[in-house]
Amino acid sequence: MSNYQEGYLCRCCGKYHTELPMSYGSPVPDYCYDVPSEEQEHRIKMNEDLCIIDDEYFFIRGCIEIPVIDGEGPFIWDVWVSLSKGNFDKTNEFLEVEGREQQLEPMFGWLSTSIPCYPETINIKTMVHTRSVGVRPYIELEPTEHPLAIEQREGITIERIKQIAEELCDEAEQ
Repeated sequence: MSNYQEGYLCRCCGKYHTELPMSYGSPVPDYCYDVPSEEQEHRIKMNEDLCIIDDEYFFIRGCIEIPVIDGEGPFIWDVWVSLSKGNFDKTNEFLEVEGREQQLEPMFGWLSTSIPCYPETINIKTMVHTRSVGVRPYIELEPTEHPLAIEQREGITIERIKQIAEELCDEAEQ
């Protein structure tokens, strides 16, 4: 039996949750929050996987996958990454092309999601690895000493995932 199925006691609601969440995500790139709500409809074009702000800033949604050392995984952060216009256009061109993962080289991008539970993550350098149609790209972080990059390289424990769940619950309560 995997440890993650043991669940955790939530400090927020005081209840025992039988399953530990193994992924968290952000609905939009953080830069969308800089656009006043009354202007968003005219300045932001987006769907579940792609976003353009002011016809000038281009984003793609992908997954930072973190190996779980002592359980089943991966643990996933669903994030947004900025791309150059050229790479964004190339991504669009291959959006529905079977075998695209073999045709597109990894693309440079900047992490555009502030991930809770870590020091600031906005503008961490990344490489975006295209995967098969229907699967969000794999986001590889630059191998720095940032705690998130270390966790992506070395993995995390179930205890750390429980800590993340509790921290995110505390933030939701505020």
